[in-house]
Amino acid sequence: MRRFRHQTRFLIVLITAVILSIVVMYISVTNGTFDISALDVLKTLLRIHTSGDYDLVVFDFRLPRIVIGALVGFALGVAGAVLQGMTRNQLADPGILGIHAAAGMSIVLYMFFVQGTVKNASWLSVLSMPVFGWIGGTAAALLLLLFARHRGTIDPQRLILVGIAFGAGFGAVTLYVSLKMDPKDFEMATVWLAGSIYSTDWIQVLAVLPWLVVLIPVMWWRSYKLNLLQLDETTVAGIGLRKDRERMIFLLCCVGLVSACVAVSGSIGFVGLIAPHITRRLVGTPYKYVLPVCGVVGMLMVLAADFIGRTIFAPAQLPVGIVISIIGVPYFVYLLTRKRMPQGS
Repeated sequence: MRRFRHQTRFLIVLITAVILSIVVMYISVTNGTFDISALDVLKTLLRIHTSGDYDLVVFDFRLPRIVIGALVGFALGVAGAVLQGMTRNQLADPGILGIHAAAGMSIVLYMFFVQGTVKNASWLSVLSMPVFGWIGGTAAALLLLLFARHRGTIDPQRLILVGIAFGAGFGAVTLYVSLKMDPKDFEMATVWLAGSIYSTDWIQVLAVLPWLVVLIPVMWWRSYKLNLLQLDETTVAGIGLRKDRERMIFLLCCVGLVSACVAVSGSIGFVGLIAPHITRRLVGTPYKYVLPVCGVVGMLMVLAADFIGRTIFAPAQLPVGIVISIIGVPYFVYLLTRKRMPQGS
């Protein structure tokens, strides 16, 4: 009976979050500098009429941005939940641990040395950028785990401190390389690194989609092992779980997701920190429930933040990463100052 209630609660929360996300998508596609009625949007999607203005606004400007926001938010939410589960630290987040900064540094280096420019990127270079981000993010994550170990286990406090130090170092390298770019490319790279999705197109959707399609099902399929990793080290060893191997698999999957997101949207922080906390309060701790709900909550956060950033200062646009940081920084400080910080999930 208890399991049935838990499943029912999970379905109610998931369906509610999906409906809210669809509502935000509807508002985003119909509202803006150029308002479009829902009927005109539907006719444009169904190709009933082919007005050039409607096609340009819907298919070239708004839909790619909405799809990228949804995919990036979902991926960051799932990655944050998995990182918090595998490290048993509720402050773990791709941005705070420096994975965002490492992936961003790798991609900026690729832009500077290989691609040459940001704005004239070919479709092949756009598709290959997540791979370079994954290489940099993986290297950073391995170094993070190496320096965060204490007496054979990962120390949660050391993990946060090392991650913040790594993030600062990678950010400094990124800034130095960005300053070597010509002024126009530097400006575009700076806006991109702030976490902006307003210049996305369908090629970038194609670049990020395979990573999500492959990696998220793998993590969800193995989610029961995240539950086992919440046990103490002696118990985990006693049941025969190869904890280091499992953590490495989850880590590589998270780095892949984060790197793909950074390649198309820049560094959008705090989604992976806030979404898991909201989700655990709504559906509890089993990760087979946490991961899908966390993904939808992250999607809702990015979509809502993007709409706010696009409309509140119109015609100027505020990057979605900045909007989320306005909320995320106070929340992070609140978590740090709690008298009793929970160590498990």
